[in-house]
Amino acid sequence: MLKAAVMVSGGGTNLQAILDAITDGKITNAEVVLVISNSTKAFALERAKKAGIPTACVTRRQYPEPEAFNAALLSLLQESGADLVVLAGCLVVIPQCVVDAFPNRIINIHPALIPSFCGTGCYGLKVHEQALARGVKVTGATVHFVDGGTDTGPIILQKAVEVRQDDTPEILQRRVMEEAEWVILPRAIDLIANGRVQVTDGRVILS
Repeated sequence: MLKAAVMVSGGGTNLQAILDAITDGKITNAEVVLVISNSTKAFALERAKKAGIPTACVTRRQYPEPEAFNAALLSLLQESGADLVVLAGCLVVIPQCVVDAFPNRIINIHPALIPSFCGTGCYGLKVHEQALARGVKVTGATVHFVDGGTDTGPIILQKAVEVRQDDTPEILQRRVMEEAEWVILPRAIDLIANGRVQVTDGRVILS
């Protein structure tokens, strides 16, 4: 049984998609053992508690020094016994010490088709604002492994979503979540949990 620790910063809709997929049998051979947030006000923590999942917070207020913050986060993840770390709407830049401790065992969901609209400072609603400003006809979401860069790790899954002429960033954000993020993030976890994901020469091979 794969043990997953999920990191969140806000409402936790992707976390809910994961929990629902486990309940519905779309994710097999996996369980969420811990939900971590960098905000005590994140509604995602309430979702976790309702599902009976342990929660923890690591905030900059608690640990103003970066080294202390990084060490506390790493300690929580290691103590949870997690095999996989899932960034599900997490706005924390994952420290290198955590990346090194979980090589090809951290995955992230990004609300665009990488390498488009990604990288430093490109997150949340900003992604969709950029997509609409550029006038793309198709956007989507990407699940990828996390490495030392920003949105540069090996891509696991992608799913395209149509951009409509009357879209606002908020409307497009919602459609990308519903049609792509909530579909491919649970699927990626299921693939990993069942040994169907391999990284070779920086590329993901699915079986």
